[in-house]
Amino acid sequence: MLRNYYQTVIFTAALIIFGHEGVSNASGLAPERRLQPLNFVLVFVDDMGWADFSCFGNTEIQTPHIDQMALEGLRFEQFYVNSPICSPSRVAISTGQYPHRWDITSYLNNRLNNEERGIAQWLDPTAPMLARFLQQSGYATGHFGKWHMGGQRDVGEAPLITTYGFDQSLTNFEGLGPRVLPLLNKYDGSDPKKYALGSDKLGHGPITWENRSDVTARFVEAAVTFIDQSQKSQQPFYINVWPDDVHSPFFPPEARRGNEEKHQLYLGVLKTMDEQLSVLFDRIKKDPQLREQTVVLICSDNGPEGGAGSAGEFRGHKTMLFEGGIRSPLIVWSPSKMNPKVAGTVNRDSVLAAIDLAPSVLSMAGVSVPDDIAFDGQDLSETLLGHSDRSRTAPIYFRRPPDRDNDSGISDLPDLAIRDGNWKLLCEYDGSKAQLYDLTKDIGEKQNIASQHPERVTELVSKLVSWHESMPQDNGATYLRKERP
Repeated sequence: MLRNYYQTVIFTAALIIFGHEGVSNASGLAPERRLQPLNFVLVFVDDMGWADFSCFGNTEIQTPHIDQMALEGLRFEQFYVNSPICSPSRVAISTGQYPHRWDITSYLNNRLNNEERGIAQWLDPTAPMLARFLQQSGYATGHFGKWHMGGQRDVGEAPLITTYGFDQSLTNFEGLGPRVLPLLNKYDGSDPKKYALGSDKLGHGPITWENRSDVTARFVEAAVTFIDQSQKSQQPFYINVWPDDVHSPFFPPEARRGNEEKHQLYLGVLKTMDEQLSVLFDRIKKDPQLREQTVVLICSDNGPEGGAGSAGEFRGHKTMLFEGGIRSPLIVWSPSKMNPKVAGTVNRDSVLAAIDLAPSVLSMAGVSVPDDIAFDGQDLSETLLGHSDRSRTAPIYFRRPPDRDNDSGISDLPDLAIRDGNWKLLCEYDGSKAQLYDLTKDIGEKQNIASQHPERVTELVSKLVSWHESMPQDNGATYLRKERP
């Protein structure tokens, strides 16, 4: 591995001498602007709705620090995550592949429940990790925040986060290694309740207890320290900052608890997260070198929990394949590398997905991958940096968490979905009960027009069922099926 400054220089020089042979060069950056390696920060918020940032329409509270990143960057309104629930969504954004390829189709729980649902106990360490490709090319890599791809509840023998290509990590109760575990203080004078879900009994790293409202601040603090270390060693860096405070239970600071109503507690946590992330943003923006060379991406892992965040005009929420469960806000910030004409604007047309981020980041970094690695995602780096408005050329496919078959009193939710051009189709595993929507005319998915377009339905059902059958089949396809009417 290239682990120090001199080796990084050699790597960069090789790119110059050999003209980037074997390295993706589709990022839209002029060669002279690609010589200095870029840094990357991925902020991946837990359970946050499409319309929760004020720059995406929230009028109940303001998120000024994130809004400022959008004002200096570019917002995307048609960005999709690849699952409406946490663990598979995190696998997709980390690997550039559909999570079903790795038998992670719903959230990772305790050992017995994972076995019952036919899903893996942890992400296979041989998965093609974005962080590992960057680490092997001289990057310092750090993960700070929720993991939830192995090492939770009673699954204590899962690989450490550092096994997946990270030099350092600090996580919560959904991973192993150094951890920050929350204290739930209701401000009533009683001792805070420890909330660990069994993580404090798993070993594998030191544990720090922290008030729930300050956990994100500790992740940010660790990320900033990591940036300082990377600058001293003159290494480019890739950092995950994955806040979990926006996931229930919601414990904002005392001054923001309000009337204890769920939605108000959520807004208090969201406001606090924005303030805590500002420390990270300011560290980057106020340093001329970091401002010049860093790309920040901000998005959510799935739609909001019912009754907490907001999906705006979209139908559905977390666990559902309607737009509210899978469409995420996306902000890309990189003032010196983006097309200056797009600063502060909104891209409402380009359709892209979380699986596209891995190949896109690698392209921006000038890092190639072995020929036997096949991403499901596509290189859309030019789009992310505002040099193009190109969309994915392939459809986006979705499979619902099979264990969440009766969320919010809605029985028999659609199992599969496809976004292909302006069309969105949802159906059962066998292609039955098709629902078709033209999202240019019906973003709320209110009017099922399947009966008006039978040929389109046949085409999309065929694509969708074929994709589903090409993925590894787990017990999830029949899990709880006996309880359906």
